[in-house]
This record gives sequence, C-alpha cells and structure tokens, in this order.
Amino acid sequence: MFAVGEFSRICQVSVKTLHYYDRIGLFQPAKVDDFTGYRYYGAHQIEKMLLIQRLKRYGFSLEEIRMLLESTDARAFYLKLKQQKKQLELQMQQISSVMSEISAHLRSMERTGGIMAYQKDYEICVREVAERAVLSCRANMGVEEFGKYYGVIYERIPKEKVTPNGVTGAVYYDEEFNRACSDIELIVGILEKEKADRIMEPALCAVTVHKGSYSSLPDAYGALVTWIRENGYECVGAPYDIYVKTQFDNLPVEEWETEVCFPVKKTGA
Repeated sequence: MFAVGEFSRICQVSVKTLHYYDRIGLFQPAKVDDFTGYRYYGAHQIEKMLLIQRLKRYGFSLEEIRMLLESTDARAFYLKLKQQKKQLELQMQQISSVMSEISAHLRSMERTGGIMAYQKDYEICVREVAERAVLSCRANMGVEEFGKYYGVIYERIPKEKVTPNGVTGAVYYDEEFNRACSDIELIVGILEKEKADRIMEPALCAVTVHKGSYSSLPDAYGALVTWIRENGYECVGAPYDIYVKTQFDNLPVEEWETEVCFPVKKTGA
C-alpha cells in the first residue's frame, strides 16, 4: 500500500487533487485509516489514475471521465474517444484560423500603425451581378451544419442529371444573425436552367472579396455596410456569400476567398 504522498509522487498528481477526487467519488483510496484518517492506495490503482490523467489531457471533464470509467462497454469508450478526437481536430482548425487572423492583423499594424486599419483593406465596388441557376436548400440551420445540408444538395446532382458550374454559396435571410440557428439558403450553381430550384435574378450589388477564414467574414460585412451608407446606397435584399477559393482547393486558410454581395439601390431611387 502507498501513503497518499507516495502515490501522489508515483502518479504525478497533487495530494490536493487526490483528496478532491475522493470527495467527488471519482477516485477513492483503497483504504482509509479509521483512527488517523490517512488515505492509502494500492498498486492496482496506479493504472486507473494514469488513465484519468490521460483522459483529462484529452479534454474530457471530470464528470465525463467518471461516466467513462463506470462503463464496461469498450465499444462505447472507443466511440467516445473518436468523437473527442474529431472535436480536438476542429479546435485545432479554429486555432489555426485565429493564428492566421492575428498574423494578418500584425501585418496591417506594421504597415499602417492603425489598430483597426485591417477593416479598411477591402476593395468595394458596385456592379450588376448576373443571374444564377441554382439548386438550393433553405432551412433554419447553424453554420456548423453547412456540410450536412450541402450533402443533401450534392446527393441530388447525379439523380437529377445536372451539371455543377463551380458556384457554391449561402444566402442569409434573417435580419439578426445567429451562428447556431439562422434562416439560411445554401446554393450550388448548375448549367441546366430548366432544372434549377430557382433563378437568382440579376441584381445590382455592392461586392467585396474577403480573404481568409470564415470566422472573420464579419469584417467584410462591416466594411460593406459602412461603404454602402457612406456612398449613397441602401440594402434591398438578402446578402449572400460565394465561396470562390476554399479548403477543397487544397489551399491554406489565408488563401481562401469569399465574394460577399449585398443587393443595393441608390438611396431615394
């Protein structure tokens, strides 16, 4: 048997943490001296403590770890680890995206000295956007669900014998944006106009190109709205994004390009 201090040293976990794990019922000593209250741990408990420490490194909460340890289903344990791996991969992508944003922000400050000068880097023009024949899927969805709903559209392409033209995008209908659930229409352009779900009519749009991650797209939206108001225009329809260059082109995040379009008209027209 090991005293709490010795067990602490073997497993590289603090005595305070061992006491806490005991108190919440996650990991209890093999024996507690009735007279002194000292805790003692068995050699057979080392493996379990090392597993707890590993699961903590994987990002599981203590409650999740307790449930994992209570389960005797190895398959369920395996699937939970796979799910956590996917979650960590997503976090890594998000961190990479943020690092790219920070690098761009630093370059902007080095060039201009301005804290918010990066917001003025957008080139904006007003032009007539041609009509687009599209297959579409409109639903209340979260941004993280785009892949699921694009899958619905792409499953239809061979069944309906249509030819994608390389255009993909998203139209935002809600006045208030909610990343978790908004009224969004995903679109895939096709050549066969007669088979389209709808035709996006030609429209005068204020347009800019956003370079970088989708998480920083609000910078482009803010720049466009400011430009529209300062140049005598007003918004008259749902804004939309066209994904010009993406991760599917095997490009790093800083080279992704998204065309952002706001339908507009001259104020008072």
